[in-house]
Amino acid sequence: MRPLAEIKVPWEKDCIPWLRFSSMNRHNYMGKTSLNVLIIEDSEFDAQILVNLLWVGGYEANFRRVESAVELEVALSDKNWDVILADYNLPEFQAPEALEIVKKSEQDLPFIVISGGIGEDVAVAMMKAGAHDYLMKGNLARLVPAVERELREAEVRNKRRSAEEALKDSEMRYRLLWESSPDGVLLMDSGGLISFTNPAVTVITGYSNKELISRRLEDIQSPGLPESQKMGLSFFKSQFSGDESQIIRETLAHTRDGRDIDLEIAFGSLSWQGRNWCVAFMRDITRRKQTEAALRHNEDQLMVAKEIQQGLFPDMPPIIPGFDIAGSSIPAEAAGGDYYDFLELFEGGHLIVVGDVTGHGIGAALLMSETRAYLRILSKNRSDPGLILSRLNRVLAEDVGFDRFITMLLIRIDPDKRQLTYSNAGHPKGFILNINGEITSELTRSEVPLGLGDDTNYTTESKISLHPGDLVLMLTDGFEEASSPDDEFFGNSRILNLIRKHRKLSPDLIIKHLRKEVEAFTGNQLQTDDLTAVIIKVAE
Repeated sequence: MRPLAEIKVPWEKDCIPWLRFSSMNRHNYMGKTSLNVLIIEDSEFDAQILVNLLWVGGYEANFRRVESAVELEVALSDKNWDVILADYNLPEFQAPEALEIVKKSEQDLPFIVISGGIGEDVAVAMMKAGAHDYLMKGNLARLVPAVERELREAEVRNKRRSAEEALKDSEMRYRLLWESSPDGVLLMDSGGLISFTNPAVTVITGYSNKELISRRLEDIQSPGLPESQKMGLSFFKSQFSGDESQIIRETLAHTRDGRDIDLEIAFGSLSWQGRNWCVAFMRDITRRKQTEAALRHNEDQLMVAKEIQQGLFPDMPPIIPGFDIAGSSIPAEAAGGDYYDFLELFEGGHLIVVGDVTGHGIGAALLMSETRAYLRILSKNRSDPGLILSRLNRVLAEDVGFDRFITMLLIRIDPDKRQLTYSNAGHPKGFILNINGEITSELTRSEVPLGLGDDTNYTTESKISLHPGDLVLMLTDGFEEASSPDDEFFGNSRILNLIRKHRKLSPDLIIKHLRKEVEAFTGNQLQTDDLTAVIIKVAE
């Protein structure tokens, strides 16, 4: 093998000889492409020749020369190289061994063999082993073109590997997505034949992927479904033609163990491998359907309770000469705990009652219904408001728990004498306003609410004379405690000002204005308490 120093290098006509370019001149020359070159060569002089040839070809070579297997392994681990130029025969090892070391490092580096003394058969063997090119030391004109070609091909291979890795990573992510999804995923062709299912489909239906492949969705639908609801061929033809406007369907499916379950299936389209596919996302909504049915049943029961409770309120106010009376109750829920009533006394006169059970809803409505029944019985043989409340409290105390009580304002009107007596069991005070809107009397609390103890005796307050134009106002605390979005209470001041403003109107219109004003004040927020009002006007 001849040393490179004895070989005449063919230069281009406008090239200056390589001997004139020292290391200093190369590093000071601008515009060169940087190239990391690992040279496997036992001759430092021959290695420098290769570096100079690369420089003439437009590359600024950052190189390292190694001449043993150990040095090669260290160099591969120390730095990222762009190309390897390897002499075939070295004193300590040969190019085939060097190639194996490079392959074991799993670095895709262009490996170009440069030698001057091996035959064509050895060169072919090296190429089959993984070398990228073979150059004779006597003909190095191909060095730069070979390096450029191998660098391009290495870049192509690197981009292809990156794309393949990205694809594998993407496929893995999608596979994990399908396999971990709690919803069943099915892939079907335009004829509706199933080609793929994820594990959730088996969890939902009991059928394995193998059992569902090449079958249709209609095969797992409940046998009792009418043909119009089956997801057969006609369904999928309309789905793919765009005629099907509904992309989410609910259906009844028959599981492998013989159960009927409710399914919600969302359909979508997918183009893959040059074909159009239908993707179905399946969800078991059996529990949701059962919950919805239970809620509907409860709502129906609440509506029945509301109808029953509303039926317990008076159909119309009593007709009392010289008096105009109206009452209204709006529950916060389907049924409420407020109560109002008009009772005719056996001795003559009328009882007007407004009550409020703590809380609202079905429990409060049941307790108020019981209170109404007792009160109606007691009014048949008693007429004194205090005595009636005392007897009512004794029977209620046995039934009312420690966390419940009832407030009540009971008024007796003597229409002939135009007098009023009352008893107030812990209820918000009522008001009597004269024809000018001035407060003449307050019907204040006289005792504790009903149900707190069976030994409370309720008193009847002294008679109050009523005059033409007087207005008696009885409310539950829902009006006073109605709050604005800023948490401000509506309060008695607003109530009384509104009553004064509309006092010339009939009682039923005044109550309508009061409710409307409260709704505006609360900003149409959800009603939080029952609203009950009774207004009595004395004819002028």
